[in-house]
Amino acid sequence: MTDLRTTNFYDLMDSAYDAAQIKEHSRSLGHVPIIDINPRRNIKLKEEIKAEAKRRSLLNFNTPEEIRYRGRNTVERVNGRLKDEFGGLMVRVRGNAKVMCHLMFGILALTVDQLTRFVT
Repeated sequence: MTDLRTTNFYDLMDSAYDAAQIKEHSRSLGHVPIIDINPRRNIKLKEEIKAEAKRRSLLNFNTPEEIRYRGRNTVERVNGRLKDEFGGLMVRVRGNAKVMCHLMFGILALTVDQLTRFVT
């Protein structure tokens, strides 16, 4: 449904989606998968990832994928505020239209809250 409205170039996912099949499916759609590496109890890989991060911070070097991945932080904060402060966690209505209406009122309230923060 959303592919008719927008054009996606990237798939941003956390380490829970680190699987070859998911990456391949993303590429088959013409997207670039940007997925955190999940070391899955591989201590050597975990140490290598930490050492690589340290080397990059010393050089102050960020890959384009890392810069795009940081955009998830904003989205996750909005989702968290919607759930914690604006009624998105406990939806007590049935039906797609009613749920959508409930969540959109939460989004509206969240938007007004953010706008008042910018003004003051």
